[in-house]
Amino acid sequence: MRIGVDATCWGNRRGYGRHARGLLSTLTGLDQNNRYAFFLDSETCLSHLPSQAEVKLVRNSVPASLAASSNGHRSLPDMWRMSRAMSHREFDVLLFPTVYSYVPVFSRAKKIVMIHDVIAESYPNLTVPRSAARFFWNTKVALGRWQADAIVTVSDYSRRGILEYFGLPAERVFVVGEGNDPTFRLMENPRPSPRLRSLGIVGNGRSVIYVGGFNPHKNLELLVDTVAKLSNRPDFADLRLVMVGEYEKEVFHSYFGNIKRQVERGGLSERVIFTGYLPDNELVTLLNVSTVLVLPSLLEGFGLPAIEAAACGCPVIATKASPLPSLLGDGALYIDPTDQRGLEIALERVLTSTELRQHLKENGLAAAGRLTWKAAAQQMIEVMQQVVMQ
Repeated sequence: MRIGVDATCWGNRRGYGRHARGLLSTLTGLDQNNRYAFFLDSETCLSHLPSQAEVKLVRNSVPASLAASSNGHRSLPDMWRMSRAMSHREFDVLLFPTVYSYVPVFSRAKKIVMIHDVIAESYPNLTVPRSAARFFWNTKVALGRWQADAIVTVSDYSRRGILEYFGLPAERVFVVGEGNDPTFRLMENPRPSPRLRSLGIVGNGRSVIYVGGFNPHKNLELLVDTVAKLSNRPDFADLRLVMVGEYEKEVFHSYFGNIKRQVERGGLSERVIFTGYLPDNELVTLLNVSTVLVLPSLLEGFGLPAIEAAACGCPVIATKASPLPSLLGDGALYIDPTDQRGLEIALERVLTSTELRQHLKENGLAAAGRLTWKAAAQQMIEVMQQVVMQ
């Protein structure tokens, strides 16, 4: 088969980009029977693409990873150029790794569109608050569902949400999981880099870490309030909160300013570290020296930061509103994202019990080891084969 892939989200620093890089790199290396062409709209990623894929550069005025933001939309000329390029009749399958960068295409090719979750539909005011942007988002997702011969999502949990919210036939929605990059691993002697040390991360004391975006649905007020409450106790005098994530060039809806003001109002400025974006080589070290990662989101389609933390031996406390209870099992503690007391109890348990941390570490390592991009790529190959045979 000749497979065209929308790779415009390749350079995205958030979950969409990480997912695309992990899945597509493994897919093109594993699949020796089919030929792949990656469609890009920016030259910045050309040197990092897998060698097995042909690259087709479509020059647009603004890359999709920037234009398709919470406050805007892609221009019609840019979408038309990408649509024309991907509509070429040479392709048997067209794959969109995320509906975020989807454009309508007009060809005989089978179309596979990935919808990672229903967060924007469940919490529209927290993710796409402006009415114009919400209209463009809803229109794009509706067109993607209408054109798709198959919808793919990243977990059984997300699949149930998609079936319930959109009312799609169950046979049209498939699951292709996510995997843990081998970069995220247990290190024998982790040493914080000069940059981490300059931020005050030297590996001593107890630290709570959050990794992700500063979007309202990430529920970070709950985390900051809970850390503030624990910090008032003498037995947690060493406690710090490290928050990792882009906040200066974020294209998704962000409320970083709200969180920063909350930290300042609570007198936590000496306790909370905002690192900004961290490359993987620094993030893996940070996860190795952190005491616990907390993912308190109101909703997660997969929760990859929790998987990556578990792969580094870092205990995890995660939201129940996610597939993580089934993915990590006994490798994490789980909380209702609306229950501050529940998070406080879970944090206190992990921060004070060496035995519990060791239990979570061992089980988390085992669970994360079962989630591989190779398995995900094989699932995607099977979905494409099934769709072509329809």
